[in-house]
Amino acid sequence: MYRRALVRPPSASMGGCISDHPMREQFSLELARRQHAAYVEALREIGLDVVELTPEPTLPDSCFVEDTAVVHESRALICRPRPPSRRAEVDAVEEVLAEHLHIRRATPPATIEGGDVIHFTERLVCGVSSRTTLDGVRQMEEWLCVRVDTVRDPAMFHLKSDVTAVSDELVIGTRPRIDDAVFDGLEKIVVPPEEAYAANTLAINGRVLVASGHPVTAARLRDAGLDVIELDMSEFEKCSGALTCLSILF
Repeated sequence: MYRRALVRPPSASMGGCISDHPMREQFSLELARRQHAAYVEALREIGLDVVELTPEPTLPDSCFVEDTAVVHESRALICRPRPPSRRAEVDAVEEVLAEHLHIRRATPPATIEGGDVIHFTERLVCGVSSRTTLDGVRQMEEWLCVRVDTVRDPAMFHLKSDVTAVSDELVIGTRPRIDDAVFDGLEKIVVPPEEAYAANTLAINGRVLVASGHPVTAARLRDAGLDVIELDMSEFEKCSGALTCLSILF
């Protein structure tokens, strides 16, 4: 049961974030701020205590806090993002998490980002990707004292762009990624190719957040008996971000 969410609102520099999305030049900071506020309100309505960090004008990607730490039970690994421009983001996150959790920093030359880590109660599934290395996975497994299975594809951005966990028994994602052997034995909701962005869902205490504008995916989640909250994520999509990227749950 999650009790808290750590978030950081978008800053004025967010238009300069790391993104190759074709609509990046049409990014609206004003709309992103409204969308983030709606996201935070949804977290509060679910019952989470939301801890908000101050926007960081010198770090355009800093609202995507998920990449800065991985939490499991009473421990947190403070990550080492692949882009050097993002590494200063971890300092403020570490300061807050240290008030609640036992922490350790990932050490060079490893890189690891939270967007690659899918959380289950008894294990984690981590992408070995363009952002996370095997050494990063090893350090995470050792510190968090939990089994970590891997999905390996050096061309992959983040694993959770393709698959997310709705519960310990159910995952949602796109093919072919959701058919990886690490997900064998689980129930699966397959997201149609035209709604691939909706594969990144955020499950919190029995409710599921999904990006709006993806009716097939939302219907499949509801057909599975889930309580679904749809949120507009258009501006974060333009910056290569999604629902899970905007918070650290603990």
